[in-house]
Amino acid sequence: MVDSKSSFKRVEAAYSGRVQGVGFRFTAQRLAEGLDIKGWVKNLPNGAVQLVAEGSEDNLHKLLGQLKMHFKDDVEDARISWQEPTGKFSEFRVAF
Repeated sequence: MVDSKSSFKRVEAAYSGRVQGVGFRFTAQRLAEGLDIKGWVKNLPNGAVQLVAEGSEDNLHKLLGQLKMHFKDDVEDARISWQEPTGKFSEFRVAF
């Protein structure tokens, strides 16, 4: 039996490249909502996009994979960091 608490994770990602003005944030929101992932995504002043997401580890991997596939021609670098979840998010939103 898999312990569901141990599979609940948090991922923080910073994407750079041509990631602003290409629908990255709203695509991330749509994908995350479909995978029952909570958190946020926002544009950064340096032209990057930051994503903070919590959910099942499997679904977080799916989200990251789908974003990688969808924006393969736009993302030059993705810095991914796995952390302990906070459980403080009730939805996935585009932050400003």
